[in-house]
Amino acid sequence: MVSLGCPKNLVDSERILTKLRADGYQMSPDYAGADVVLVNTCGFLDSAKEESLEAIGEAIAENGRVIVTGCMGKEAEVIRARFPQVLAVTGAHQYEQVVGAVHDAAPVPPSAYLDLVPERDLKLTPRHYSYLKISEGCNHRCSFCIIPALRGDLVSRRPDAILREAEKLVAAGTRELLVISQDTSAYGLDLRHASYPLKGGGEVRADMTDLARNLGQLGAWVRLHYVYPYPHVDKVIPLMAEGLVLPYLDIPFQHASPSVLRAMKRPANDAKVLDRIRNWRAVAPDITIRSTFVVGFPGETEADFDYLMDWLDEAQLDRVGAFRFEPVAGAAANDLPGHVPEEIKEERYARLMEKTAAISAAKLQAKIGRTLDVIIDAVDDEGGATGRSKADAPEIDGEVHLRDTQDLAPGDIVRVHIEDADEHDLFGAVAD
Repeated sequence: MVSLGCPKNLVDSERILTKLRADGYQMSPDYAGADVVLVNTCGFLDSAKEESLEAIGEAIAENGRVIVTGCMGKEAEVIRARFPQVLAVTGAHQYEQVVGAVHDAAPVPPSAYLDLVPERDLKLTPRHYSYLKISEGCNHRCSFCIIPALRGDLVSRRPDAILREAEKLVAAGTRELLVISQDTSAYGLDLRHASYPLKGGGEVRADMTDLARNLGQLGAWVRLHYVYPYPHVDKVIPLMAEGLVLPYLDIPFQHASPSVLRAMKRPANDAKVLDRIRNWRAVAPDITIRSTFVVGFPGETEADFDYLMDWLDEAQLDRVGAFRFEPVAGAAANDLPGHVPEEIKEERYARLMEKTAAISAAKLQAKIGRTLDVIIDAVDDEGGATGRSKADAPEIDGEVHLRDTQDLAPGDIVRVHIEDADEHDLFGAVAD
């Protein structure tokens, strides 16, 4: 399995592999040992599509028997034009079609012992953290995005089913649940926020706040990703102050200039976001806010970019990523006037990253001398370890580097005294 793209794709890959494992297949660690190769593609940007096509080409060169799935499956004709030898092409979260294609390509011989379904899903992440997908699709029509065309409109999972999955993950060793979707704030809207019975009694609403509260009672860290800044997000912040949910919000603001947000067709673009951020910090002072921004969007003027830079000075976001605008086939933004030259995109990108790195460095410097909870991700042979604080999501945020560790293992949560910091990472030792 070659799994590309976002954590939502990773969850799809895990579900496909779990079903194949139940059907008697084993996972090969390399191309040479595989009867068939699955490539789960990303199609969000043209650069991601090209990466997917390169991965398909590599799989064909190394193995020859390739099944393609994922977001780029919507463009089967493009894939087949370049690689006519692929065995099958399916779209995003079409699990049964993928499994059926594998059965056709590499049938499993009949066996009396293939009824042994694994007790839990196969995982592509370490044992101690798991992505928990609560919905598929999105109801928004942002002008730069083709996700609704790839994955459809919002379809929320039942909250009782999500909680059952979370309980199994925690029982199997998960210490951190990373809640993901295309729009976590919209969770349950299509279910009309109905209530569903819980196995042990009581009910749970199909609502972000109620779901987060129930997840927080399972004993693992709960981290919320892809949250849009709707007013009802305010109800989640007290859960952070209570310790039920990590004080962390991943909010894709994308820009701050009102004119650019209108052109992007972003939801909640008239919200007084700065005021709400101040209110969130008043309720949960340790809250970490992560976001991403697009620079060089069509029509973005120097005044628009200066507005964004001034906004960042006020917002003082903890973690920031940025993208240079890239046209995506099928996106409405491609037809907007005023495309920004590449050299100006690069210059604005560099300025934004320089500013946000300085903000990050100052915030991390302020943590020197504090003692923080840290979840261990890796332990080396020289007595050191790498982990993450509550402010750090895996792979996209910073890390905490520990010296002189003893008897630690991945998944341990320890108290760490912070001794130093740089622009992105913290350094310290286990507290006495």
